[in-house]
Amino acid sequence: QVQLVESGGGLVQPGGSLRLSCVVSGSIFSIARMGWYRQAPGKQREKVAVITSVGSTNYAGSVKGRFTISRDNANNTVYLQMNSLKPEDTAVYYCNADGAFDYGLGETYEYWGQGTQVTVSS
Repeated sequence: QVQLVESGGGLVQPGGSLRLSCVVSGSIFSIARMGWYRQAPGKQREKVAVITSVGSTNYAGSVKGRFTISRDNANNTVYLQMNSLKPEDTAVYYCNADGAFDYGLGETYEYWGQGTQVTVSS
C-alpha cells in the first residue's frame, strides 16, 4: 500500500518560515513528478510547486522567490521550504506524486497525501 505522509505544517507569523516534508512509502520504484498543492477555505486547490525526477522545477507566480521545492529521489521524499510567509499562504498543503511506478501492481499512478495545515497569522 502506497502512503504519502506530510509533516512540517503549523502556525507561523507573517514573514516567518516553515519547511514541509513528504515521504512516499510502499511499493514505489520511481516518481516522475513530485509536488505541492494547496487549498484555502472556499477556494479551489492550486499548484504551488512541482519538481521532476531530474530536478526541473515549476512554481506558482505567487510563491516564486519565496518557496523552494527539492527532492531526495533515493528516499522518495519531497520538501517545500517556505520563506517570507504571508497570510494569503494560509491553506491546507497537499503532497502529490505523479507518474509513480508501483512495482507491486506494474502500473503508473498518481497519489495524494492527506494534507497539512499551514496558518500564517499574527
